[in-house]
Amino acid sequence: MNENSPREGAQDRRWLGLFAVLAAMIMNLLDSTVVTVAGPAIQEDLDGSTADLQWIAAAYTLALAVGLLTGGRLGDMFGRRRVMMLGIGAFLAASVVCALAWSPESLIVARVVQGLAGAVMIPQSFGLIRDLFPPQQLGKAFGALGPVIGLSTILGPVVAGVLVDADVFGTGWRMVFLINLPIGVFSLVAGARSLPRGAGRPGLRLDGVGALLAGAGMSLMVFPLVQGRELGWPGWLWAVAAGAVVSLAGFVAQQLRRARTGRTPLVELSVLRLRSYTSGVVFTVVFFGAVVGFSLTLGLFLQLGLGYGPLRASVTMAPLAVGAFFGSGFAAALMGRLGRRMLHLGLALMAVGQVAVWVVLGEAGTDVGQGDLALPLLVYGFGMGQIFVPLFDIVLGDVRDHEVGSASGLLESFQQTGASLGVAVLGTVFFAGVAAEAGTGAAPVVTVAEFVSAQRDVTLLATGLVVLAFVLGFFLPRRARQEGGAADAPPETAGAGGRGPVGDSGDLAEAEPVATPV
Repeated sequence: MNENSPREGAQDRRWLGLFAVLAAMIMNLLDSTVVTVAGPAIQEDLDGSTADLQWIAAAYTLALAVGLLTGGRLGDMFGRRRVMMLGIGAFLAASVVCALAWSPESLIVARVVQGLAGAVMIPQSFGLIRDLFPPQQLGKAFGALGPVIGLSTILGPVVAGVLVDADVFGTGWRMVFLINLPIGVFSLVAGARSLPRGAGRPGLRLDGVGALLAGAGMSLMVFPLVQGRELGWPGWLWAVAAGAVVSLAGFVAQQLRRARTGRTPLVELSVLRLRSYTSGVVFTVVFFGAVVGFSLTLGLFLQLGLGYGPLRASVTMAPLAVGAFFGSGFAAALMGRLGRRMLHLGLALMAVGQVAVWVVLGEAGTDVGQGDLALPLLVYGFGMGQIFVPLFDIVLGDVRDHEVGSASGLLESFQQTGASLGVAVLGTVFFAGVAAEAGTGAAPVVTVAEFVSAQRDVTLLATGLVVLAFVLGFFLPRRARQEGGAADAPPETAGAGGRGPVGDSGDLAEAEPVATPV
Protein backbone atom coordinates (compact mmCIF):
# COMPACT_ATOMS: atom_id res chain seq x y z
CA MET A 1 0.00 0.00 0.00
CA ASN A 2 1.39 3.41 -0.95
CA GLU A 3 0.93 5.46 2.24
CA ASN A 4 1.94 8.72 0.54
CA SER A 5 -0.79 8.61 -2.13
CA PRO A 6 -3.48 6.16 -0.93
CA ARG A 7 -6.34 5.27 -3.21
CA GLU A 8 -9.87 6.09 -2.12
CA GLY A 9 -10.67 2.42 -1.39
CA ALA A 10 -7.57 2.07 0.75
CA GLN A 11 -8.52 5.24 2.62
CA ASP A 12 -11.99 3.81 3.34
CA ARG A 13 -10.47 0.55 4.61
CA ARG A 14 -8.13 2.55 6.82
CA TRP A 15 -11.02 4.25 8.61
CA LEU A 16 -12.99 1.00 8.78
CA GLY A 17 -9.96 -0.50 10.49
CA LEU A 18 -9.95 2.38 12.97
CA PHE A 19 -13.63 1.72 13.74
CA ALA A 20 -12.84 -1.97 14.32
CA VAL A 21 -10.10 -1.01 16.78
CA LEU A 22 -12.33 1.52 18.51
CA ALA A 23 -15.11 -1.07 18.88
CA ALA A 24 -12.71 -3.40 20.68
CA MET A 25 -11.60 -0.57 22.96
CA ILE A 26 -15.22 0.35 23.68
CA MET A 27 -15.93 -3.21 24.87
CA ASN A 28 -12.97 -3.06 27.21
CA LEU A 29 -13.86 0.36 28.63
CA LEU A 30 -17.53 -0.51 29.09
CA ASP A 31 -16.66 -3.65 31.01
CA SER A 32 -14.24 -1.70 33.16
CA THR A 33 -17.06 0.53 34.42
CA VAL A 34 -20.43 -1.29 34.15
CA VAL A 35 -20.22 -2.50 37.75
CA THR A 36 -20.54 1.13 38.87
CA VAL A 37 -24.32 0.90 38.37
CA ALA A 38 -24.94 -2.82 37.80
CA GLY A 39 -23.06 -3.80 40.98
CA PRO A 40 -25.92 -3.58 43.50
CA ALA A 41 -28.23 -5.64 41.27
CA ILE A 42 -25.47 -8.25 40.83
CA GLN A 43 -24.78 -8.32 44.57
CA GLU A 44 -28.45 -8.81 45.41
CA ASP A 45 -29.10 -11.46 42.75
CA LEU A 46 -25.99 -13.52 43.55
CA ASP A 47 -26.15 -12.89 47.33
CA GLY A 48 -22.64 -11.45 47.45
CA SER A 49 -20.80 -9.44 50.10
CA THR A 50 -19.41 -5.92 49.72
CA ALA A 51 -15.96 -7.43 49.22
CA ASP A 52 -17.42 -9.58 46.41
CA LEU A 53 -18.76 -6.40 44.85
CA GLN A 54 -15.32 -4.79 44.94
CA TRP A 55 -13.72 -7.91 43.49
CA ILE A 56 -16.24 -8.07 40.63
CA ALA A 57 -15.06 -4.59 39.70
CA ALA A 58 -11.37 -5.03 40.49
CA ALA A 59 -10.93 -8.58 39.14
CA TYR A 60 -11.37 -7.37 35.58
CA THR A 61 -9.04 -4.39 35.81
CA LEU A 62 -6.44 -6.32 37.80
CA ALA A 63 -6.40 -9.27 35.35
CA LEU A 64 -6.19 -6.76 32.52
CA ALA A 65 -3.25 -5.01 34.18
CA VAL A 66 -1.45 -8.30 34.84
CA GLY A 67 -1.95 -9.64 31.32
CA LEU A 68 -1.27 -6.46 29.37
CA LEU A 69 2.51 -6.77 29.65
CA THR A 70 2.39 -10.18 28.00
CA GLY A 71 -0.35 -9.13 25.59
CA GLY A 72 1.82 -6.41 24.12
CA ARG A 73 4.66 -8.86 23.56
CA LEU A 74 2.32 -11.41 21.91
CA GLY A 75 1.45 -8.83 19.28
CA ASP A 76 5.12 -8.25 18.60
CA MET A 77 5.72 -12.01 18.30
CA PHE A 78 2.78 -13.18 16.20
CA GLY A 79 1.44 -10.05 14.50
CA ARG A 80 -0.94 -7.45 15.92
CA ARG A 81 -3.92 -8.25 13.70
CA ARG A 82 -3.89 -11.99 14.44
CA VAL A 83 -3.49 -11.52 18.18
CA MET A 84 -6.19 -8.86 18.35
CA MET A 85 -8.72 -11.03 16.51
CA LEU A 86 -8.02 -13.95 18.86
CA GLY A 87 -8.38 -11.63 21.84
CA ILE A 88 -11.76 -10.35 20.64
CA GLY A 89 -13.05 -13.90 20.20
CA ALA A 90 -11.92 -14.90 23.70
CA PHE A 91 -13.41 -11.71 25.14
CA LEU A 92 -16.81 -12.49 23.62
CA ALA A 93 -16.74 -16.05 25.00
CA ALA A 94 -15.82 -14.78 28.48
CA SER A 95 -18.62 -12.20 28.29
CA VAL A 96 -21.16 -14.98 27.71
CA VAL A 97 -19.79 -16.86 30.74
CA CYS A 98 -20.13 -13.67 32.82
CA ALA A 99 -23.77 -13.39 31.76
CA LEU A 100 -24.38 -17.01 32.84
CA ALA A 101 -22.67 -16.67 36.26
CA TRP A 102 -24.47 -18.45 39.13
CA SER A 103 -22.48 -17.17 42.12
CA PRO A 104 -20.16 -14.29 43.04
CA GLU A 105 -17.18 -16.61 42.78
CA SER A 106 -18.10 -17.81 39.28
CA LEU A 107 -18.57 -14.23 38.11
CA ILE A 108 -15.24 -13.13 39.60
CA VAL A 109 -13.45 -16.01 37.84
CA ALA A 110 -15.20 -15.18 34.55
CA ARG A 111 -14.22 -11.53 34.97
CA VAL A 112 -10.59 -12.59 35.41
CA VAL A 113 -10.75 -14.56 32.15
CA GLN A 114 -12.46 -11.62 30.47
CA GLY A 115 -9.72 -9.29 31.70
CA LEU A 116 -6.98 -11.61 30.41
CA ALA A 117 -8.69 -11.73 27.01
CA GLY A 118 -8.84 -7.95 27.03
CA ALA A 119 -5.13 -7.93 27.83
CA VAL A 120 -4.47 -9.85 24.62
CA MET A 121 -6.77 -7.59 22.59
CA ILE A 122 -6.11 -4.04 23.76
CA PRO A 123 -2.31 -3.62 23.46
CA GLN A 124 -2.57 -4.14 19.71
CA SER A 125 -4.80 -1.08 19.32
CA PHE A 126 -2.21 1.69 19.30
CA GLY A 127 0.16 -0.29 17.10
CA LEU A 128 -2.57 -1.10 14.57
CA ILE A 129 -3.59 2.55 14.40
CA ARG A 130 0.00 3.47 13.65
CA ASP A 131 0.15 0.68 11.04
CA LEU A 132 -3.06 1.95 9.42
CA PHE A 133 -2.24 5.65 9.15
CA PRO A 134 0.76 7.54 7.79
CA PRO A 135 2.47 9.96 10.21
CA GLN A 136 0.69 13.00 8.77
CA GLN A 137 -2.73 11.47 9.55
CA LEU A 138 -1.98 10.06 13.00
CA GLY A 139 -3.18 13.26 14.66
CA LYS A 140 -6.67 12.79 13.19
CA ALA A 141 -6.75 9.13 14.23
CA PHE A 142 -5.68 9.87 17.81
CA GLY A 143 -8.09 12.82 17.81
CA ALA A 144 -10.93 10.31 17.34
CA LEU A 145 -9.43 8.01 19.95
CA GLY A 146 -9.57 10.49 22.83
CA PRO A 147 -13.33 11.25 22.78
CA VAL A 148 -14.14 7.55 22.35
CA ILE A 149 -12.04 6.63 25.38
CA GLY A 150 -13.52 9.44 27.43
CA LEU A 151 -17.12 8.71 26.51
CA SER A 152 -16.81 4.94 26.87
CA THR A 153 -15.25 5.28 30.31
CA ILE A 154 -18.19 7.34 31.55
CA LEU A 155 -21.00 5.85 29.44
CA GLY A 156 -20.45 2.43 31.03
CA PRO A 157 -22.56 3.31 34.09
CA VAL A 158 -25.24 4.95 31.92
CA VAL A 159 -25.51 1.95 29.58
CA ALA A 160 -25.53 -0.42 32.56
CA GLY A 161 -28.37 1.49 34.23
CA VAL A 162 -30.51 1.48 31.10
CA LEU A 163 -29.95 -2.24 30.46
CA VAL A 164 -30.54 -3.36 34.04
CA ASP A 165 -33.71 -1.29 34.35
CA ALA A 166 -35.01 -2.40 30.94
CA ASP A 167 -34.60 -6.05 31.98
CA VAL A 168 -34.38 -7.14 28.32
CA PHE A 169 -35.88 -10.63 27.91
CA GLY A 170 -35.74 -10.99 31.69
CA THR A 171 -31.95 -10.90 31.69
CA GLY A 172 -31.60 -8.06 34.23
CA TRP A 173 -27.94 -7.25 34.96
CA ARG A 174 -26.73 -10.06 32.69
CA MET A 175 -27.41 -7.94 29.61
CA VAL A 176 -24.52 -5.60 30.56
CA PHE A 177 -22.22 -8.43 29.49
CA LEU A 178 -24.29 -9.70 26.54
CA ILE A 179 -24.21 -6.23 24.95
CA ASN A 180 -20.60 -7.04 24.05
CA LEU A 181 -21.77 -9.55 21.44
CA PRO A 182 -22.93 -7.15 18.68
CA ILE A 183 -19.99 -4.79 19.33
CA GLY A 184 -17.48 -7.63 19.23
CA VAL A 185 -18.96 -9.23 16.11
CA PHE A 186 -18.70 -5.89 14.31
CA SER A 187 -15.07 -5.55 15.41
CA LEU A 188 -14.28 -9.06 14.13
CA VAL A 189 -15.96 -8.57 10.76
CA ALA A 190 -14.62 -5.06 10.16
CA GLY A 191 -11.17 -6.06 11.38
CA ALA A 192 -11.01 -9.07 9.09
CA ARG A 193 -11.71 -6.81 6.10
CA SER A 194 -9.49 -3.85 6.93
CA LEU A 195 -6.71 -4.44 9.44
CA PRO A 196 -3.22 -4.91 7.97
CA ARG A 197 -1.76 -8.42 8.00
CA GLY A 198 1.54 -7.70 9.69
CA ALA A 199 3.93 -10.54 10.47
CA GLY A 200 5.48 -10.99 13.88
CA ARG A 201 9.08 -10.26 14.65
CA PRO A 202 11.20 -13.43 14.46
CA GLY A 203 13.45 -14.26 17.38
CA LEU A 204 11.25 -12.81 20.14
CA ARG A 205 10.54 -15.02 23.13
CA LEU A 206 7.87 -14.70 25.80
CA ASP A 207 9.20 -13.90 29.26
CA GLY A 208 7.00 -16.14 31.41
CA VAL A 209 8.98 -15.58 34.62
CA GLY A 210 8.71 -11.80 34.23
CA ALA A 211 4.96 -12.04 33.63
CA LEU A 212 4.51 -14.17 36.77
CA LEU A 213 6.56 -11.78 38.91
CA ALA A 214 4.69 -8.71 37.64
CA GLY A 215 1.32 -10.41 38.04
CA ALA A 216 2.10 -11.59 41.55
CA GLY A 217 3.28 -8.14 42.56
CA MET A 218 0.16 -6.39 41.27
CA SER A 219 -2.20 -8.98 42.78
CA LEU A 220 -0.50 -8.91 46.17
CA MET A 221 -0.68 -5.11 46.12
CA VAL A 222 -4.44 -4.97 45.49
CA PHE A 223 -5.56 -7.93 47.65
CA PRO A 224 -4.99 -6.32 51.09
CA LEU A 225 -6.76 -3.13 50.00
CA VAL A 226 -9.90 -5.01 48.94
CA GLN A 227 -10.05 -7.65 51.70
CA GLY A 228 -8.50 -5.75 54.59
CA ARG A 229 -11.64 -4.11 55.96
CA GLU A 230 -13.74 -7.28 55.72
CA LEU A 231 -11.02 -9.43 57.37
CA GLY A 232 -10.31 -6.91 60.12
CA TRP A 233 -6.79 -6.10 58.91
CA PRO A 234 -4.98 -9.16 60.33
CA GLY A 235 -1.19 -9.05 60.57
CA TRP A 236 -0.64 -11.48 57.69
CA LEU A 237 -2.14 -8.95 55.28
CA TRP A 238 0.86 -6.72 55.87
CA ALA A 239 3.08 -9.65 54.94
CA VAL A 240 1.10 -9.92 51.70
CA ALA A 241 1.73 -6.22 51.04
CA ALA A 242 5.44 -6.75 51.69
CA GLY A 243 5.34 -9.65 49.25
CA ALA A 244 4.08 -7.24 46.59
CA VAL A 245 7.18 -5.08 47.06
CA VAL A 246 9.46 -8.11 46.86
CA SER A 247 7.75 -9.43 43.71
CA LEU A 248 7.86 -6.08 41.90
CA ALA A 249 11.49 -5.53 42.88
CA GLY A 250 12.25 -9.03 41.61
CA PHE A 251 10.51 -8.20 38.33
CA VAL A 252 12.66 -5.10 37.80
CA ALA A 253 15.86 -7.00 38.63
CA GLN A 254 14.89 -9.88 36.35
CA GLN A 255 14.14 -7.53 33.44
CA LEU A 256 17.51 -5.81 33.85
CA ARG A 257 19.25 -9.18 33.97
CA ARG A 258 17.56 -10.36 30.77
CA ALA A 259 18.53 -7.15 29.00
CA ARG A 260 22.17 -7.46 30.13
CA THR A 261 22.41 -11.05 28.91
CA GLY A 262 20.90 -10.27 25.52
CA ARG A 263 17.56 -12.01 26.10
CA THR A 264 14.27 -10.32 25.24
CA PRO A 265 12.71 -8.64 28.30
CA LEU A 266 8.97 -8.45 28.84
CA VAL A 267 9.21 -4.65 28.72
CA GLU A 268 11.40 -2.68 26.34
CA LEU A 269 13.39 -0.81 28.97
CA SER A 270 14.25 1.91 26.48
CA VAL A 271 10.74 3.39 26.85
CA LEU A 272 11.46 4.02 30.53
CA ARG A 273 14.24 6.37 29.49
CA LEU A 274 11.70 8.60 27.72
CA ARG A 275 10.79 11.23 30.27
CA SER A 276 7.50 12.02 28.53
CA TYR A 277 6.56 8.35 28.87
CA THR A 278 7.58 7.73 32.49
CA SER A 279 6.05 11.01 33.69
CA GLY A 280 2.84 10.18 31.84
CA VAL A 281 2.68 6.70 33.37
CA VAL A 282 2.76 8.05 36.93
CA PHE A 283 0.19 10.68 36.03
CA THR A 284 -2.03 7.99 34.46
CA VAL A 285 -2.03 5.81 37.61
CA VAL A 286 -3.18 8.68 39.82
CA PHE A 287 -5.67 10.09 37.32
CA PHE A 288 -7.46 6.84 36.49
CA GLY A 289 -7.44 5.78 40.13
CA ALA A 290 -9.29 8.97 41.03
CA VAL A 291 -11.77 8.76 38.13
CA VAL A 292 -12.70 5.07 38.37
CA GLY A 293 -12.81 4.97 42.17
CA PHE A 294 -14.96 8.09 42.41
CA SER A 295 -17.36 6.88 39.70
CA LEU A 296 -17.79 3.50 41.41
CA THR A 297 -18.61 4.94 44.82
CA LEU A 298 -20.93 7.57 43.35
CA GLY A 299 -22.99 4.87 41.61
CA LEU A 300 -23.12 2.82 44.82
CA PHE A 301 -24.09 5.89 46.86
CA LEU A 302 -26.99 6.74 44.56
CA GLN A 303 -28.43 3.21 44.72
CA LEU A 304 -27.50 1.90 48.16
CA GLY A 305 -27.67 5.25 49.93
CA LEU A 306 -30.41 7.23 48.20
CA GLY A 307 -32.38 4.20 47.00
CA TYR A 308 -32.28 5.11 43.30
CA GLY A 309 -33.02 2.42 40.75
CA PRO A 310 -30.37 1.60 38.11
CA LEU A 311 -31.99 3.82 35.46
CA ARG A 312 -32.37 6.82 37.75
CA ALA A 313 -28.80 6.39 38.97
CA SER A 314 -27.51 6.29 35.39
CA VAL A 315 -29.52 9.39 34.46
CA THR A 316 -28.13 11.18 37.51
CA MET A 317 -24.60 10.34 36.36
CA ALA A 318 -25.35 11.27 32.74
CA PRO A 319 -23.96 14.83 33.13
CA LEU A 320 -20.56 13.18 33.54
CA ALA A 321 -20.87 11.70 30.04
CA VAL A 322 -22.22 14.92 28.55
CA GLY A 323 -19.41 16.93 30.11
CA ALA A 324 -16.79 14.39 28.98
CA PHE A 325 -18.08 14.56 25.41
CA PHE A 326 -17.84 18.34 25.17
CA GLY A 327 -14.61 18.42 27.16
CA SER A 328 -12.99 15.99 24.69
CA GLY A 329 -14.10 18.11 21.75
CA PHE A 330 -12.78 21.24 23.44
CA ALA A 331 -9.42 19.56 24.03
CA ALA A 332 -9.18 18.23 20.47
CA ALA A 333 -9.66 21.77 19.12
CA LEU A 334 -7.19 23.52 21.43
CA MET A 335 -4.61 20.97 22.59
CA GLY A 336 -2.13 22.04 19.89
CA ARG A 337 -2.22 25.58 21.23
CA LEU A 338 -2.44 24.87 24.95
CA GLY A 339 -0.43 21.64 25.25
CA ARG A 340 0.18 20.69 28.88
CA ARG A 341 -1.96 23.60 30.06
CA MET A 342 -4.97 21.69 28.76
CA LEU A 343 -4.31 18.97 31.35
CA HIS A 344 -4.06 21.52 34.14
CA LEU A 345 -7.22 23.29 33.03
CA GLY A 346 -9.11 19.99 32.96
CA LEU A 347 -7.82 18.93 36.37
CA ALA A 348 -8.73 22.30 37.87
CA LEU A 349 -12.30 21.92 36.59
CA MET A 350 -12.46 18.37 37.94
CA ALA A 351 -11.42 19.61 41.37
CA VAL A 352 -14.01 22.42 41.23
CA GLY A 353 -16.72 19.91 40.32
CA GLN A 354 -15.76 17.54 43.13
CA VAL A 355 -15.60 20.30 45.71
CA ALA A 356 -19.07 21.35 44.55
CA VAL A 357 -20.31 17.77 45.05
CA TRP A 358 -18.80 17.78 48.55
CA VAL A 359 -20.51 21.11 49.38
CA VAL A 360 -23.87 20.00 47.96
CA LEU A 361 -23.81 16.78 49.98
CA GLY A 362 -22.95 18.76 53.10
CA GLU A 363 -25.67 21.36 52.66
CA ALA A 364 -28.49 19.18 51.31
CA GLY A 365 -27.64 16.15 53.46
CA THR A 366 -30.26 13.42 53.28
CA ASP A 367 -32.46 15.66 51.09
CA VAL A 368 -29.93 15.74 48.23
CA GLY A 369 -31.69 15.30 44.93
CA GLN A 370 -30.88 14.41 41.35
CA GLY A 371 -30.87 18.03 40.22
CA ASP A 372 -28.48 19.10 42.99
CA LEU A 373 -25.65 17.01 41.53
CA ALA A 374 -26.20 17.81 37.84
CA LEU A 375 -24.08 20.97 37.52
CA PRO A 376 -21.16 19.76 39.68
CA LEU A 377 -20.99 16.49 37.72
CA LEU A 378 -21.20 18.37 34.41
CA VAL A 379 -18.25 20.54 35.38
CA TYR A 380 -16.33 17.50 36.62
CA GLY A 381 -17.02 15.60 33.39
CA PHE A 382 -16.07 18.57 31.20
CA GLY A 383 -12.71 18.82 32.95
CA MET A 384 -12.14 15.08 32.79
CA GLY A 385 -12.87 14.95 29.07
CA GLN A 386 -10.09 17.44 28.47
CA ILE A 387 -7.51 14.99 29.82
CA PHE A 388 -8.03 12.04 27.49
CA VAL A 389 -7.14 13.61 24.13
CA PRO A 390 -3.74 15.20 24.94
CA LEU A 391 -2.71 12.58 27.51
CA PHE A 392 -2.14 9.73 25.06
CA ASP A 393 -0.36 12.02 22.62
CA ILE A 394 2.00 13.08 25.39
CA VAL A 395 2.74 9.61 26.68
CA LEU A 396 3.17 7.82 23.33
CA GLY A 397 4.40 10.70 21.19
CA ASP A 398 8.10 9.77 21.43
CA VAL A 399 7.70 5.97 21.34
CA ARG A 400 9.32 4.33 18.31
CA ASP A 401 7.88 1.52 16.18
CA HIS A 402 9.89 -1.28 17.77
CA GLU A 403 8.71 -0.12 21.22
CA VAL A 404 5.01 0.30 20.45
CA GLY A 405 3.79 -3.12 21.64
CA SER A 406 5.73 -2.96 24.89
CA ALA A 407 4.95 0.71 25.55
CA SER A 408 1.22 0.30 24.83
CA GLY A 409 0.94 -2.79 27.01
CA LEU A 410 2.85 -1.17 29.87
CA LEU A 411 0.82 2.05 29.64
CA GLU A 412 -2.49 0.19 29.66
CA SER A 413 -1.22 -2.00 32.49
CA PHE A 414 -0.47 1.01 34.64
CA GLN A 415 -3.81 2.55 33.70
CA GLN A 416 -5.69 -0.54 34.83
CA THR A 417 -3.53 -0.89 37.93
CA GLY A 418 -4.49 2.67 38.81
CA ALA A 419 -8.15 1.82 38.24
CA SER A 420 -7.85 -1.29 40.45
CA LEU A 421 -6.18 0.72 43.20
CA GLY A 422 -8.85 3.39 42.90
CA VAL A 423 -11.62 0.80 43.27
CA ALA A 424 -9.83 -0.84 46.21
CA VAL A 425 -8.91 2.32 48.13
CA LEU A 426 -11.96 4.51 47.52
CA GLY A 427 -14.32 1.52 47.72
CA THR A 428 -12.82 0.54 51.08
CA VAL A 429 -13.16 4.11 52.39
CA PHE A 430 -16.78 4.19 51.24
CA PHE A 431 -17.85 0.90 52.81
CA ALA A 432 -15.88 1.60 55.97
CA GLY A 433 -17.72 4.90 56.23
CA VAL A 434 -21.14 3.29 56.12
CA ALA A 435 -20.09 0.54 58.54
CA ALA A 436 -21.11 -2.21 56.11
CA GLU A 437 -20.78 -5.89 56.88
CA ALA A 438 -17.32 -6.97 58.02
CA GLY A 439 -17.37 -10.70 57.39
CA THR A 440 -20.18 -11.41 59.88
CA GLY A 441 -22.74 -12.37 57.26
CA ALA A 442 -25.25 -9.86 58.62
CA ALA A 443 -25.55 -6.32 57.25
CA PRO A 444 -26.41 -3.69 59.90
CA VAL A 445 -28.99 -1.01 59.25
CA VAL A 446 -27.27 2.03 57.78
CA THR A 447 -28.91 5.44 57.63
CA VAL A 448 -28.92 7.73 54.61
CA ALA A 449 -26.90 10.24 56.64
CA GLU A 450 -24.09 7.69 57.01
CA PHE A 451 -24.05 7.10 53.27
CA VAL A 452 -23.89 10.86 52.68
CA SER A 453 -21.01 11.19 55.12
CA ALA A 454 -19.14 8.30 53.50
CA GLN A 455 -19.55 9.75 50.01
CA ARG A 456 -18.29 13.13 51.22
CA ASP A 457 -15.17 11.41 52.60
CA VAL A 458 -14.59 9.62 49.30
CA THR A 459 -15.16 12.83 47.33
CA LEU A 460 -12.61 14.67 49.45
CA LEU A 461 -10.05 11.89 48.98
CA ALA A 462 -10.67 11.76 45.22
CA THR A 463 -10.21 15.53 45.06
CA GLY A 464 -6.85 15.10 46.78
CA LEU A 465 -5.83 12.64 44.06
CA VAL A 466 -6.85 15.14 41.39
CA VAL A 467 -4.71 17.79 43.09
CA LEU A 468 -1.82 15.31 43.15
CA ALA A 469 -2.30 14.70 39.42
CA PHE A 470 -2.24 18.47 38.91
CA VAL A 471 1.18 18.64 40.56
CA LEU A 472 2.45 15.63 38.59
CA GLY A 473 1.36 17.36 35.39
CA PHE A 474 4.26 19.80 35.74
CA PHE A 475 6.67 16.92 35.08
CA LEU A 476 5.17 16.32 31.61
CA PRO A 477 6.35 17.99 28.40
CA ARG A 478 4.69 21.31 27.69
CA ARG A 479 3.59 20.22 24.25
CA ALA A 480 1.54 17.15 23.38
CA ARG A 481 3.38 15.86 20.31
CA GLN A 482 6.25 16.91 18.12
CA GLU A 483 5.36 17.30 14.46
CA GLY A 484 6.04 14.16 12.48
CA GLY A 485 6.16 12.01 15.60
CA ALA A 486 8.77 9.46 16.48
CA ALA A 487 7.12 6.49 14.93
CA ASP A 488 9.67 6.03 12.20
CA ALA A 489 12.78 7.16 14.02
CA PRO A 490 15.45 4.45 14.30
CA PRO A 491 16.53 3.34 17.77
CA GLU A 492 20.00 4.82 17.42
CA THR A 493 18.59 8.36 17.27
CA ALA A 494 17.81 8.29 20.97
CA GLY A 495 20.10 10.45 23.00
CA ALA A 496 22.40 9.06 25.63
CA GLY A 497 20.08 10.26 28.31
CA GLY A 498 17.08 8.57 26.71
CA ARG A 499 15.52 11.90 25.82
CA GLY A 500 13.82 10.51 22.76
CA PRO A 501 14.47 10.69 19.03
CA VAL A 502 15.79 13.77 17.34
CA GLY A 503 13.86 14.51 14.17
CA ASP A 504 13.83 17.42 11.78
CA SER A 505 11.67 19.34 14.18
CA GLY A 506 14.12 18.89 17.02
CA ASP A 507 14.16 17.06 20.32
CA LEU A 508 10.98 17.56 22.28
CA ALA A 509 12.74 17.16 25.58
CA GLU A 510 15.36 19.68 24.53
CA ALA A 511 12.84 22.21 23.25
CA GLU A 512 10.52 21.74 26.19
CA PRO A 513 12.51 20.71 29.27
CA VAL A 514 10.75 18.61 31.85
CA ALA A 515 11.12 19.55 35.48
CA THR A 516 12.90 16.99 37.60
CA PRO A 517 12.07 16.48 41.27
CA VAL A 518 14.78 17.59 43.67
